[in-house]
Amino acid sequence: MKVHRIALLFNANKIFDHEVITGIAGYLGRTRAAWDLFLEDDFRLRLSGIEHWQGDGIIANFDDPAVAEALSRCRIPVVAVGGSYSDPANYPAGVPYVATDNFKLIELARQHLIDVGLQRFAMFSVPASGENRWAQEREHAFRSLMQDDQLEAEIFRGCETSVDSWDEAVQGQIDWLRSLPKPLGVIAVSDARARLLLQACAIAGIEVPEQVAIIGIDNDPLVRRLTRIPLSSVIQGAQEMGRSAAHLIEQMLHGVRLPNTRIVVPPAGINVHASSQFQLIKHPNVMRARHFIRLYACQGIKTEQVAEHVGVSRSSLEAGFRQELGCSVHDVILSFKLNAAKAGLESGECSIADVAVGSGLTSIQHMHRVFKRELGCTPRAYRDRVLGERGQMSPA
Repeated sequence: MKVHRIALLFNANKIFDHEVITGIAGYLGRTRAAWDLFLEDDFRLRLSGIEHWQGDGIIANFDDPAVAEALSRCRIPVVAVGGSYSDPANYPAGVPYVATDNFKLIELARQHLIDVGLQRFAMFSVPASGENRWAQEREHAFRSLMQDDQLEAEIFRGCETSVDSWDEAVQGQIDWLRSLPKPLGVIAVSDARARLLLQACAIAGIEVPEQVAIIGIDNDPLVRRLTRIPLSSVIQGAQEMGRSAAHLIEQMLHGVRLPNTRIVVPPAGINVHASSQFQLIKHPNVMRARHFIRLYACQGIKTEQVAEHVGVSRSSLEAGFRQELGCSVHDVILSFKLNAAKAGLESGECSIADVAVGSGLTSIQHMHRVFKRELGCTPRAYRDRVLGERGQMSPA
């Protein structure tokens, strides 16, 4: 059996590209395709001399126009991966193309914000350039959806962040957020942009999600670890895209002609976290208290500290919680701790002891009692069940 030499032109330091490559690897693991894969040592995309490469095929991210231009001169099979376009004329001619469905990504994010009870929406995008046509397509999708509902599409691009422009960028985001009526749901075109907006909200004292609910796109675990409030995110079908692209080029390697084939892959779902879990709260003291609890529940705060932060008596705060939420302040603190513990167990990356400490449940014994009382199972049983459903092994 001939072993084919396939180059993967992606920047695997980006979560989307990384997931596409994971899908390609999954295809190879489940089929009899025999490939040698060629990537840069640091997993970055470099084009110099690629048209002279003596391989058998290339799978590449065509979101960058320079990639499409360089590979237009290639005489070996090429499969393109990238974002979908509302105008079919924008797809590269003569190249099989596997796309993430930009319209469906925005539609799913917006529907989630509608489902949690929000009625006002905005989008946080990036400055337009040839390298981020995917973001412009997501803006187009947002405008279209808002127009269908006869609503104005509020879109803010801000500026690119760098050492020199950091303060200016953050202040621009804060000014934009303060200018909009609340409560508000914001769709960020990527998790990276969503993270910036979460930081701007924290600096400005804007409660998330009580005043501004935020959802990103990419489901990037690194971004989620870098935010104080866990980020909700739409999961792109990037692994399915990788599998589809690999299947296409395998067919081409065996003589099948697929010059104008297009496959548009829908999102895989939403990973819902605290940043978008909006709940309509009318009482400002309860809103401020709930936001404070969200930030510090896992650090062991008590009801008295919450009341002190808000500037009211404990009895007054308890009455407000009973009226608005139908539960006590302690119940809400415990709920956030329990959700943090569940998320830690579901990640499969930490020991049960570490999850107990990190969630503010202080010890394995205490977490065991809370899980048995609230969920009817032990932490270990909960973790084993969740990871078993994913086909993962539990850590020790």
